[in-house]
Amino acid sequence: MPGVPDGVSPDARETWPHPDLIRSWLGDAEVDFEIRPGDAVPVQDDPEAQAAARRFRDVLGCFASGITVITSTSGGEPVGMTCQSFSSVSLDPPLVTFIPARSSRAWSQIQRSGRFCVNVLAADQEHVSAQMASKGVDKFAGIDWTPAEVTGAPVITGTLAHLDCTIHAVYEGGDHYIVVGKVEHLAAHPDDAPVTEPLLYYRGRYRTTDS
Repeated sequence: MPGVPDGVSPDARETWPHPDLIRSWLGDAEVDFEIRPGDAVPVQDDPEAQAAARRFRDVLGCFASGITVITSTSGGEPVGMTCQSFSSVSLDPPLVTFIPARSSRAWSQIQRSGRFCVNVLAADQEHVSAQMASKGVDKFAGIDWTPAEVTGAPVITGTLAHLDCTIHAVYEGGDHYIVVGKVEHLAAHPDDAPVTEPLLYYRGRYRTTDS
């Protein structure tokens, strides 16, 4: 592929993460470039570091995950960010984790609020993921939501489930933070909803259980 730097796999266009998710990993920070699948965007100037980063992404891309949107309120306004890095931590007490970038403005607002809601996206909500990963837009434009029972954080309509949380602990993790939340309330949404399959992410692409 023309223009591929040394150390970057030639199938980068097929395996590079979706631009919306890359922007969500980078957070809402202002950047000087646009990242698109297959673009030769060096992580560092050192070719060996570029190759190591490429391999890191390629290998981690083999792990399929769901897609969530982390929401809260700040100054009475809804705040949200797309998040692939979500997981359960503990049953007793009930704890979950997500991992925002240090540069994320959405995370800084969520942290100040001390609370958040994890929205588990359904298979037909790729547009919600993309919109919440964008910067410089009204992320909640055209998206219906209701306040969560305990924290009041947005519960997005049409999601498969939500977990209403308070921030339990925050740890440093390289260029990200590891956020642990205590689950105050949670619910799986009705099985008779129009869509009951999850939105998945695997090898740089959105997937469903049928694809």
